[in-house]
Amino acid sequence: MRLQELVKEVGSNVHRFKVGDHVGVGTYVNSCRSCEYCNDGQEVHCVKGAVFTFNRVDADGSITKGGYSNYIVVHERYCYRIPDNYPLASAAPLLCAGITVYTPMVHHKMNQPGKSLGVIGLGGLGHMAVKFGKAFGLNVTIFSTSLSKKEEALSVLGANRFVVSSDEEQMKALAKSFDFIIDTASGDHPFDPYMSLLKTAGVLVLVGFPSEVKFSPASLNIGMKTISGSLVGGTKVTQEMIDFCAAQKIYPNIEVIPIQYANEALERLINRDVKYRFVIDIENSLK
Repeated sequence: MRLQELVKEVGSNVHRFKVGDHVGVGTYVNSCRSCEYCNDGQEVHCVKGAVFTFNRVDADGSITKGGYSNYIVVHERYCYRIPDNYPLASAAPLLCAGITVYTPMVHHKMNQPGKSLGVIGLGGLGHMAVKFGKAFGLNVTIFSTSLSKKEEALSVLGANRFVVSSDEEQMKALAKSFDFIIDTASGDHPFDPYMSLLKTAGVLVLVGFPSEVKFSPASLNIGMKTISGSLVGGTKVTQEMIDFCAAQKIYPNIEVIPIQYANEALERLINRDVKYRFVIDIENSLK
């Protein structure tokens, strides 16, 4: 549960924000603040474990309730400044789907113009990977099992190419042609066909959660390829991403709903009937 709101009150030791500022809170609200990862701005990898924003035990013993709360108290370290010209509703998916793909993209230097990027899956994460890829100047190809997504992928999201991943001929034609692949699919799927698409020293990053990952060692060793995993990002890269989106006018595709519509939204989510993120308007829902 990610949330965006105006600052209502600040403590006496708060220096980064003032009342009225637009802020966002991501997937975690606390960490030890003293380990090597916290000191490097990678709090999500805190040695003692980050405290997630929803349904986790915080340091004081309280249970975090995230964006379903009437209000929330968060240490300024875990709050992000949302530029005044950036819509708060659009900022919400950035702090989960957006940062999930942005983090590995910058970590693995997928921001080099002219390079080739493959995106597996076109949902909340996948559509943000496409938007970032285009903003970085990459040649972006979407891999999907759903041919029905082709027109939107090309005409709305601006991908350079759409490939039906179950079409063996299409896949073989692209062998050894990608510098990077981001795998956002959580359903089980084969990995060897995608590994064969990577150039020498190419990188495949997994951000989805299939039940298992299986591939031939030859798919990895031949061609000196890399497969990596990633979650969300630390506070430093998250603020960087927000500022980048504001500067480049990158906005997630969203549907804003009242909380009373939550059950219907869940049914639509199960049926894959959302493009590409629901955002619950808590403030107006509770009036």
